[in-house]
Amino acid sequence: MRSNTKTAVLFSVLIFMVVSCKQSSSSKANNQYPEREEFIVDLDLEEIKRRGYITAIIDNSSTGLFVYKGKTMGYEYELLKLFCEEQGLQLRINITQNIGEGFNKLNAGEGDILAYNLTITKERKKRIAFTHYHNLQRQVLIQRKPKNWRQMKLHEIEAELIRNPVDLIGKEVVVRPHSSYHDRMMNLSDEIGGDILIVPGDTNVETETLIRQVAEGKIDYTVAEENIALVNSTYYRNLDIKTPVSFPTQIAWGVRKNADELLLALNDWIERMRKTTDYYVIYDKYFRSSKSALRRSRSKYSSIRGEAISPYDSLIQDAADELNWDWLLLAAQIFRESKFDERAESWAGARGLMQVMPRTGREYGVRNLYDPKQNIYAGRKHLEWLQDQWYDKIENEDERLKFILASYNVGLGHLQDAVRLTEKYGGNTESWEDVSGYLLKKSKSKYFNDPVVEYGYCRGTEPVEYVIQILDIYQNYKEILEQEIPVETFVQ
Repeated sequence: MRSNTKTAVLFSVLIFMVVSCKQSSSSKANNQYPEREEFIVDLDLEEIKRRGYITAIIDNSSTGLFVYKGKTMGYEYELLKLFCEEQGLQLRINITQNIGEGFNKLNAGEGDILAYNLTITKERKKRIAFTHYHNLQRQVLIQRKPKNWRQMKLHEIEAELIRNPVDLIGKEVVVRPHSSYHDRMMNLSDEIGGDILIVPGDTNVETETLIRQVAEGKIDYTVAEENIALVNSTYYRNLDIKTPVSFPTQIAWGVRKNADELLLALNDWIERMRKTTDYYVIYDKYFRSSKSALRRSRSKYSSIRGEAISPYDSLIQDAADELNWDWLLLAAQIFRESKFDERAESWAGARGLMQVMPRTGREYGVRNLYDPKQNIYAGRKHLEWLQDQWYDKIENEDERLKFILASYNVGLGHLQDAVRLTEKYGGNTESWEDVSGYLLKKSKSKYFNDPVVEYGYCRGTEPVEYVIQILDIYQNYKEILEQEIPVETFVQ
């Protein structure tokens, strides 16, 4: 009798330990945003405007930000660009796939807007402030159709799919940790009165990767917002996304809780933007145009699943090696010049990928500027010549690059005029900020008629914008593509 009692006590203790461990694990899972004092950098819109740019924390995805045939695209990205243009700010990006890391970066000042497809939740509102919502989205279950679904009738397919969330009891659902999906699955498990086996995915694995894993049969279920699911279902025809697991939730951007001015400006802009045609055109472009999404997903020139920027990557890499440039920088310049169109021709007669003038081509022995190899050769040789012209005049390498790019666009003579004007009026002749100011002034008679000016009138806005655009494209390429393109293809 005593032995049976002792066994029962030990069994009860064991059960208590197991239950306690489960409760502790569940508590940790739910407490993704622990209540603790967190340092939040004091940085609001006024200071952001003084420095001239806003940094968005964003993910590399088919809706956030990606590169397609050299062009930077994405739903979040296009909206951010419009907001920055209205505010007179440049847009910089900080690619971050981990949501938890995104929250940390935001509050630490490494970014100013958390531009994910973020669901507003009470737990998240403890750490950040949310803008007005962009749209309302349900969360849906991502599951595979039966293997032979194409040969099956609709009712036969339906019979093998989960349509009632109760049927998720005992099933493994893999979701991003620290996500609203995890929270929703925990709550759903309570609501249906049975345990859904919620499996946190790897910290750095994005939702679209989990969706792909469902399509490939590596996992059976995951969860995503309906708009993201819709885009990905165009890539993977064997996916079903019709089972909702939540009511519509608000999707918004996040800012620091002390960035009141930025939040006010964003909210005002969002309210006005949602009433415009532009907003719906952008939304439809990424979430409703299934043919376009499918075309991008299948392209080898897409950072979503591709492995190249253009058909000319190897030629660009070789030329960049000769220039001692990062090849992504040269690729950015070529995209700005021609969008990788080998038959491109400007109103002034510049031709091909690098928009080389026929006279310049002849100087380097090139006759067919529509031939990509010859065109890039001529463009590279001209850049080498410009590098030599500025090498001893501009000590700082980053500053020198801006002079080289501007000279490529508008001609060396106009840049030299701007340098002479800068010197005459007491500016720093090695500072692009100073020299570009006088390049802009060369459109005014007072300056293009100045005795130190040899090349006359210049519409300086074009070369100044040219430099800004190339460096913006280059930064985007580095953020998005350095992790996407195999390391061995980079020029070291």
